[in-house]
Amino acid sequence: MAFSKFKDKSKKNKGKTFVPGFEGPVRVKLPRSDEVIGIITQRLGGSRMFVSCMDGKTRNCRVPGSKRRGLWLREGDAIIVKPWEFDDEKGDVLFKYTPNEALKLKKMGKLTTGAEEF
Repeated sequence: MAFSKFKDKSKKNKGKTFVPGFEGPVRVKLPRSDEVIGIITQRLGGSRMFVSCMDGKTRNCRVPGSKRRGLWLREGDAIIVKPWEFDDEKGDVLFKYTPNEALKLKKMGKLTTGAEEF
């Protein structure tokens, strides 16, 4: 048999690439009323991390089980956090912004940071 029994999936599974000079249309998911934008400051292990949120608080956040395998997070990533109803110092990570989306948020004024992460 000349053909392989498995497909070459290398092109199909290729991730999005960040192009610094690219100024195309970027759609950004904005947080809802009970959600906050934040930046990961420290990873704690066990899918937990410290996040400095845009409302001025630092929260101990976790990645819920349904998103645990899908979200790959590092320090400096911009994310959407949903604070817990009964404990405002903790929260759940709902969404991770790509670098292009984070730049768009900075231009819109929704994301403010002291240092240049992006």
